[in-house]
This record gives sequence, structure tokens and C-alpha cells, in this order.
Amino acid sequence: MAEAKHHDEPTHHEEHIVSPKVYLLIGAALLVLTATTTAVSYVELGDFNAVVALAIACIKMTLVVLFFMHVKYSSKLTKLTVGAGFLTFIVLITMTMTDYISRAWGRW
Repeated sequence: MAEAKHHDEPTHHEEHIVSPKVYLLIGAALLVLTATTTAVSYVELGDFNAVVALAIACIKMTLVVLFFMHVKYSSKLTKLTVGAGFLTFIVLITMTMTDYISRAWGRW
């Protein structure tokens, strides 16, 4: 006899079917953001070129993670795991940048 599934399990979530229209809209948004990144690369923004390019890349990454990796429709445990991964990444980048900017460049 098959065991009954427990709906209080932390990894349990209802099946969610994403329509092709959503995938097409997200794909179109990614293409528009890629074109925007290319267009902005030709504009002289000084030190903000990298900031704008990374901001657009973060938006694209968020769309991919939420929709193509189905995190938007996943359980809270999956969302917590993804969030913990991003927090760890931010901490590591912050530590690296702190070391990088605190060095006495050109003084040795």
C-alpha cells in the first residue's frame, strides 16, 4: 500500500504549470535587457559604466532564477536556500573588495 504524502513537509509544494506566454515574455525581457546592456556600453558614463552593466545583469539573473529555475513557484525551503547562497556570495564579494580597496597601491 502506498504511503500518504504529508502536506506539512518543508519541501512540499503544489505543482505549478507555467504557460508558454510567460516564458516568451521573460525571454523577450532578457533580449531587451541584453540590447540595453549593449547600448549602454557605447555611452560614456565614467565610473558608472560597470555599475549600470552589473545592475542590468542582476535584473537578468533574477528573472532567470525566478522563472526558468522555477524558484518563484518553489517551497519556502528552496527560496531560503537560494537566498542563503546569494547572501554568502555577497559576503565573500564584500570581503574581497574590502581587502582590495584597503591595499596601498603604488606605495611599495
